[in-house]
Amino acid sequence: MPDSQSTLTSTSPTANRVAIVTGASAGIGRVIGQRLASQNFTVVLAARSEEKLRSLRSELQSKGQHCEYVVTDVSDPNDLERLVTRTLEQFGRIDVLVNNAGIDCFSEFAKVSTEQILETIEINLTGTILLTRLVLPHMQQRQSGSIINMASTAGKHGPAYGAVYAATKAGLVGFTQGLRGELKSTGVNVTAICPGFTRDGGIYDRIVAATSKRTSPLMGSTTADKVADAVLNAIKNGQPEIIVNWPPMRPIFALREMFPRLGEYLILAASRRFLRRAAMMHANDQLKE
Repeated sequence: MPDSQSTLTSTSPTANRVAIVTGASAGIGRVIGQRLASQNFTVVLAARSEEKLRSLRSELQSKGQHCEYVVTDVSDPNDLERLVTRTLEQFGRIDVLVNNAGIDCFSEFAKVSTEQILETIEINLTGTILLTRLVLPHMQQRQSGSIINMASTAGKHGPAYGAVYAATKAGLVGFTQGLRGELKSTGVNVTAICPGFTRDGGIYDRIVAATSKRTSPLMGSTTADKVADAVLNAIKNGQPEIIVNWPPMRPIFALREMFPRLGEYLILAASRRFLRRAAMMHANDQLKE
């Protein structure tokens, strides 16, 4: 990667709290970056598209908000090291890490290629684990910090046609729980955010635009703004896990634990047809943030 792509040049004060947001060029990550900047965080935006990152930086800086970007592929360990190094060199601290970068993988499992499986795991799970390992020592040294892992309701109940995606998101839930327990009473908090299908772009809006079909009332959906609200809530209150969906999914997940067949029936009835459309629209391609 050319060095010019990752050089931080912001003149923002290091007294501000500093937050890294991955997958910040579009969708949920973009909205999270905007929201954190509006709350006086200095935001380091990380994603693969320099054009989109530069545009978002210009937007935020035009409002007097403090941000910079580092072009980052979270599947590349060297990029992750560069992201952390550049952030610490420029701002001297990392208060919040939002591990948001991710890709979808909705398809009939037998048709998913080896390359798609490996890429989905590397971006959705391995990248989060490696970046967290790089950032954590600095938070531990300061005895303060928030790590927010963007999981999914798919990590709570694996959806049809999304087996690989669900595996990565379930991995994030387990990683969050284990690390949270390890860091208890250290001042460093770890939270998993689990959105449902999110409007504001991505595969949900593509399916709706192409078919005029929405998710069932039982399955519901959410918005990027609601997810950003959950991130701020997690930073302030440090919950173990926040499910972001309307209607609330936690009672259905609890019902599934008590009555597995009934819970499975309800979730499949609410989601299988919509997810089949997702698989068809993907046509073995992934939507990358």
